[in-house]
Amino acid sequence: MTGSTEDYAPHPHIGGRAAALRALTVWRAAAPGAPRVVVVTGGSGSGRSRLLTGFLMLCEPEYRKQLPLDEMDPSTVPPELPAPAVPAPEGLTAAQVLWLLAEHYELDATSTEGVYAELAALGEPVTVVVPDVDRAGPVRAAGEPARLVREVLAPLAATETVRLLAEVPRPLVAELAGGLPSDAVQIIDLDEPEWADPEGLVRHAHAALSPEFGAPELPFTVDPAARLALGAAIGRRAGTSPLVVQLAVNCILMAPEGFDPADERFLPTSVGEALDLHARRLGSDSQTLRLLLAPLALAEADGIPVHLWVRLASAVAGHDMSRAIADGMLLAGPFVQPEEQEADAAEGEQADGGRTLLRLMHPAIGDEIRAGLPSVAATQSQIAMALLEAVPEQDWSKADPYVRDHIAAHTLEAGLLPQLLTDPGLFVHADPVALRAAVEAVPAEQLGAPARTYRRTAPLLTRTQAPTIMRAALLETAFVEDGLPEYAGAVHQRLGLELSWETLWSLSLPGVSAVTVGSLPRPDGSATPVAVLVVPAGTPGARPIGAPGEESGSAVLVHGLVQPDHLGDVDPAQILRPSEEERAAAPLGLSRGADYLRVWNRADQEVVAVLISDTPFTASDLSPDGILLVATERGAKALRIRAASAEIAS
Repeated sequence: MTGSTEDYAPHPHIGGRAAALRALTVWRAAAPGAPRVVVVTGGSGSGRSRLLTGFLMLCEPEYRKQLPLDEMDPSTVPPELPAPAVPAPEGLTAAQVLWLLAEHYELDATSTEGVYAELAALGEPVTVVVPDVDRAGPVRAAGEPARLVREVLAPLAATETVRLLAEVPRPLVAELAGGLPSDAVQIIDLDEPEWADPEGLVRHAHAALSPEFGAPELPFTVDPAARLALGAAIGRRAGTSPLVVQLAVNCILMAPEGFDPADERFLPTSVGEALDLHARRLGSDSQTLRLLLAPLALAEADGIPVHLWVRLASAVAGHDMSRAIADGMLLAGPFVQPEEQEADAAEGEQADGGRTLLRLMHPAIGDEIRAGLPSVAATQSQIAMALLEAVPEQDWSKADPYVRDHIAAHTLEAGLLPQLLTDPGLFVHADPVALRAAVEAVPAEQLGAPARTYRRTAPLLTRTQAPTIMRAALLETAFVEDGLPEYAGAVHQRLGLELSWETLWSLSLPGVSAVTVGSLPRPDGSATPVAVLVVPAGTPGARPIGAPGEESGSAVLVHGLVQPDHLGDVDPAQILRPSEEERAAAPLGLSRGADYLRVWNRADQEVVAVLISDTPFTASDLSPDGILLVATERGAKALRIRAASAEIAS
């Protein structure tokens, strides 16, 4: 299977993996008898991502021109073809990955079923490569990798016109490949002897130790023979794991003092052993190192801000870890990767500089740390409490972006998310993509009323990528719709935001087909502003339209426009509608699209409010004094437009 590669140059990015590259080349060429679906798997740190990255270099027409193809084994070089679709799932939901694919092929589908049907109907096979399935999802504990396999990759694999290559964690392989005929799928498990690459591991170690590639000049790095011998020992000890090779080199180069290249006892055979041996060689203990790294092992997204490291490590350890971190950079350094994040004024950061995030250099290190914790849920609870205490004055607008956007993920894994979801400030200020993923991972019956409102509204917030002020406005009206006026009031009174409207009332009343504003004269000469709703006949409190025996099937319901009052059996003929002259003279105008309403200032044509809905609008009207009356499939509501607020301009 492997053949000889001695006369050829290895792939410059991978450094080996000839057997796996041959198999992928056969798949790419669609040679007779080639499998239609290939699944690359292996333990975390086995080099799955690196293999697919290197293979995709060969599949991208422009990039492959930069590779020494003439020097490489021809059986490892796929034919030059149009680049495959590569919907990268890192940080995305399963649905987002599918729509990336639909966008790539310019499909017209409006449903997931339609995407698969259109792919099947294309005139020629399509080639799809999905790397990093284990990194799918905005929240780790929400189980998005499994959902991606179940809802996207498995249906793709079952579509005869799709040629699929996917990098999948081993526990999910059976769900993807299990339903396919044996001749249609090939599983490449990089930890199996068939796909092992011991020579590649030695080359990896040898290159990482070379000053030519950035290693410091040390006796065993500048002497070619010593470097080759040490690289061979590192590769031999690492088994099948490129990550263990890299960690071994990192640990040696981070603290070379006292290292004896001839003593293989300090060369690791696993990620866990790399942690333990490095701590022992530096005169520390492995538990201290693991406590230092625990917050990074549980971190979300791109890592934790460096200024939170001491706080979170101390919370996990149960005592102050500031000295351990100050003295422990050599200890933690081989396993940590800092990343500079650019400043974002919208996030409240200083415009003259960004901040440093810390993450583990590979997820497998996090897996090892997590496996050694007495209880991941308890540790996440400690981290969540520390993050909550870091919110200044419990004001989410002042919270660090990491705290604000990811505390929900930590409390989800701690089993405490429902208790967190009571503050409208968090709903408004947190990243809606991450918060939605966390909330939807909790069974609805375990959520409180405000969290259920957020869950219902979240698709609207994520679909529109609504800014903070618009999220606040949409949540305010959703709280009123769901009978939670105290939460709507908190949005207005506590958050310090100038919303474009105040929702006056909402009726859960399906079937409203038309609305109009008007006024009902009183005996004293004043008038009561009213909302007139055309509703289905038989609606309680509504008066049928038409003479007795000639009813039209509709009825009229008269409701207070400003106050949430049902006005009883009012004769619609008594209601005065605004004249066309009054409407034309009003300061605000109304326009309506398929899924939005815009209120604009007639004087300068500036939009002062935009209302969008998760259900279609069926009717709308605007009173001369700026009260917007709206009907959707869910019911009717009235909003007082605050014309001075222009923050929700389109």
